[in-house]
Amino acid sequence: MDFRLTPRQAELKARARELMDFVAKYEVDCEENNGLPREAHDAVREAVLDAGLQAVNMPAEWGGAGLTILEQAVVQEELGRLTGALWDMVWRPANALRFCTPEQRERYLVPVIKGERRDCYAVTEPGAGSDPQNLATTATRTDGGWLINGEKWFVTVGDHADFLILLAAAGEEKAPTLFLVDKDTPGIAMTRVPRFMHTFVYEHPEFTFTDVFVPEDAVLGGLGNGYDITRSWFTEERLMIAARTIGAAERGLELARDWAVERQQFGQPIASFQLVQGMLADSAADIAVHRAYTHQVAWEADQPDTDRKTLHAKAAIAKLSASEASGRVIDRCVQIFGGRGYDRSYPVERLYRELRVDRIWEGTSEIQRLIIAGELVKRGTGVLQLPSAD
Repeated sequence: MDFRLTPRQAELKARARELMDFVAKYEVDCEENNGLPREAHDAVREAVLDAGLQAVNMPAEWGGAGLTILEQAVVQEELGRLTGALWDMVWRPANALRFCTPEQRERYLVPVIKGERRDCYAVTEPGAGSDPQNLATTATRTDGGWLINGEKWFVTVGDHADFLILLAAAGEEKAPTLFLVDKDTPGIAMTRVPRFMHTFVYEHPEFTFTDVFVPEDAVLGGLGNGYDITRSWFTEERLMIAARTIGAAERGLELARDWAVERQQFGQPIASFQLVQGMLADSAADIAVHRAYTHQVAWEADQPDTDRKTLHAKAAIAKLSASEASGRVIDRCVQIFGGRGYDRSYPVERLYRELRVDRIWEGTSEIQRLIIAGELVKRGTGVLQLPSAD
């Protein structure tokens, strides 16, 4: 087995690092102002397009970068180093948009790929978070289309996006269905913008929908397919979370290592103290192990004969283990920095706040454990095995 990056993967990694370095200059502004002005968004948009890293998860024939899952993970690792969640400015359209009809693609997906529009995914509700099947938002048939009523919470990028991919129970059968909904449609109200503990370049607002009319062609991916499409999105997004948290942890370790070598206490660098050395070593082990596993599962996701149910569980392992390990790494980095690690002007402090959500969104750590355990109970320990060549 050859675990080296291919020349293409190495080139993508270098491009992503160069883009990350450009975007990183906005970190302090984002932290101090809880977001960025329009001109900053425009500058980053142009930099993303120049780098050719727009819509890395979409086919090249549609205008995307057309990367494999493993290539995407390599890119996301580099972008995960950014604080303020500035990695999200390098847009990846929701995978659900792959299910667009040709007409929907021209109206919604192609402009997103070009950076002219922005999507957001509206799934979570007051009573439907980790259990999306407890769905209360409804879509009722009416002349020429549907009337949507309900409430959605934690709609990431909802302040910046101009249309939503909304999950609703459709018709008398309550079929879980995705709808494409323009945000300026009458009946949509942004009711609250929560202030979370992290700084995020975009917000996660709450929306209400009151008799929101959408035409018949607003259905995305067919009636009743909303859960299956969303589940597929979760598999890939959990791998990207694993990759980004690893990148964040590695940046934290680099900063902590440099600080430990330079910082003098009791007449010597604190890197000479064994307790500090232990934290550095444990962090290096956490990063190395979880990067290797995330790359393995991302590679498996690219293989056409991979069992998708087992892959779903392996992505859960990657997301669970990488997000929790990265949290441990950043906690140690804050400790190594001491009082300065608690100062918001230092990246390790910002990473400490921002990595915490990765154990919650796109399925909590507890939900990941249930997915993994379910696979083990139903199908055995194959989830632990490497695929074999024919």
